[in-house]
Amino acid sequence: MTDPLDSLGSAGERPSPPPPRLAYGRHTWKEIAYLLSSFPLAVLGFVYAVTLLAVGAGLTVTVIGLPLIAAGLSGARLLGRAERARARKLLGVRIDEPSPLPRRRGDGFFGWLWNGLKDSVGWRAVLYEVIRLPWGVLTFAVTLVGLFVLWPVLPFVVRGLTNADRAMVRGLLSPSDELERRIEELESDRGVVVDTAAADLRRIERDLHDGAQARLVNLAMGLGLAKEKLLEDPDAAAEMVDEAHGEVKLALQELRDLARGIHPAVLTDRGLDAALSSVASRCTVPVKVTAELAERPAPAIEGIAYFTVSELLQNVSKHSRATTASVDVWRSAERLLIQVRDDGQGGASLDKGTGMSGLAERLGAVDGLFVVDSPDGGGTTVTAELPWRDRSRA
Repeated sequence: MTDPLDSLGSAGERPSPPPPRLAYGRHTWKEIAYLLSSFPLAVLGFVYAVTLLAVGAGLTVTVIGLPLIAAGLSGARLLGRAERARARKLLGVRIDEPSPLPRRRGDGFFGWLWNGLKDSVGWRAVLYEVIRLPWGVLTFAVTLVGLFVLWPVLPFVVRGLTNADRAMVRGLLSPSDELERRIEELESDRGVVVDTAAADLRRIERDLHDGAQARLVNLAMGLGLAKEKLLEDPDAAAEMVDEAHGEVKLALQELRDLARGIHPAVLTDRGLDAALSSVASRCTVPVKVTAELAERPAPAIEGIAYFTVSELLQNVSKHSRATTASVDVWRSAERLLIQVRDDGQGGASLDKGTGMSGLAERLGAVDGLFVVDSPDGGGTTVTAELPWRDRSRA
């Protein structure tokens, strides 16, 4: 009697058996790899954290103790980033990266030191490295023994152990809670607003002192001399009065320009479209203004939008060498968007001293955005985004 298998196959060959398969799935092997690799990494992290705390605390009596701790916390941030990446790769844990430490101009060494010492992300990373060593020893031992003894139930054991690791990573290596980050942002924005207001006050004071005030002083002196010459030389007195009249006109024009710089009357009376058209008419480059707004935003947002466009058009006049420009303003959901384009030489940047960095700070202080796209020779496109606030509610 012939074997039935002999009749299979075109050339009388016996069929090959199915390929061997691993008993565990891909996710289980990833979790096993995570637990086995945790032990050596936990040892390195524990040594780093304990050395940082011991040496830093011991040297706090000297001038290098606190800076050493601050630098060590920055390193702990890097360890936390590596652990988040490993958990993301092997455990599928999705955790946002923490915000970088705030750095403001003028903070100096002591500002860096204080920000580093109060870094909650760094301290929680240190705590994670300290408590992970005993847990890493336990999970390594259980997983290694389970590979030989607990083979049938090892996937369930591994899943339970890695769930504890997932909770630990989420609890200690996640960003600071949203309220804490929001408080830091508001503190930074408050400083920007205060600095901006102080700079505006200094500008107004300088313009008054050097412009209208100086003209009014000359006017008073000229009228005084004309009064003395009124009886002796009426013709000379009349000429002085005529010069004083010209000074009055110039002083009034400077006061109007100053008032327009503080808050233009056309913006209050007729809205953003008319105010931007007025600004565009004073630009040395032909500007097309398109404002598609069914209603007016809150006065504060309207004023920021006006001064943003005014500053950008001044940059177009002074630096762009453009032949045409355009201003587009529209609303998208709960945001007010502004886009200023020109066909000039490009090359604009936030760090080239053109005033754009100040605009970016002002918009950031009210949760706005400021983006510059300016390739060399390809013109400039500046997009500004502001939160929409209803005028009636304001």
